[in-house]
Amino acid sequence: MKESTKKNWDTFWEEKSELGEVYANTDRIRRNLSKHLDLRGKKILEVGAGTGRDSFYMSKDGATLFLLDYSMNSLTLIKKAAPPDLPVNAIGGDAFSLPFEDGTFDVVFHQGLLEHFRKDRASALLAENIRVLAKGGLLVVDVPQRWHIYTAVKHLLIALNAWFAGWEREFSVRELRTLLESMGMRSRDAYGEWMYPSFFYRSMREVLRKTGLKLPLYPTIIPGARNLRKKIRNSVEGSALHLNTSLSIGVIAEKL
Repeated sequence: MKESTKKNWDTFWEEKSELGEVYANTDRIRRNLSKHLDLRGKKILEVGAGTGRDSFYMSKDGATLFLLDYSMNSLTLIKKAAPPDLPVNAIGGDAFSLPFEDGTFDVVFHQGLLEHFRKDRASALLAENIRVLAKGGLLVVDVPQRWHIYTAVKHLLIALNAWFAGWEREFSVRELRTLLESMGMRSRDAYGEWMYPSFFYRSMREVLRKTGLKLPLYPTIIPGARNLRKKIRNSVEGSALHLNTSLSIGVIAEKL
């Protein structure tokens, strides 16, 4: 049975040691969380933090961030990338046995993590997230959306033993909401995020990189195109069309 292992992630973050070659996530976690609470003074835990750059956005809003990962290569990147004036704490640890007391955090979140575990392990991971979350606190789970070309390509590469993470699954918004509600959480919101640059550009860039041809991380775009894309995104945000065409989706749930 294929699985995503620590070796996969140590290798991945070793290959991505140059931060300039790692795509920065948008501020989607911050942007969507901010609709539900003021981040100032909040204690926030990111589990499976990777480069930690999702958290840096929220540190600038006055939150205190704790970034946990089990890969030392990831923690090295976090320390390299973290602005020295931001309250960011990088911690090595196990997502299934978090080194924190019950009810410690106002927010717990992860992106690109839950999909790497099968159902029983995924439920155990979420239970541990919920344990360290304060009553009334928010859990944000951000995962790949099922109905996307990314899903088909990913499963082909998994079958060929060529997927960088070893193994991965995906979710629909309904499935993710149902899972969190089955664990006693109350769903507050759902969001989606279109990928930029596109999945096709990123894939082409990765293939060409292996041949020695290096494309820029971000392609040159027609003036005004980015603003147009933003307007389109805002006009459909939260709709079924947006959620079911996004690469990444997230559900925000409250601990009762």
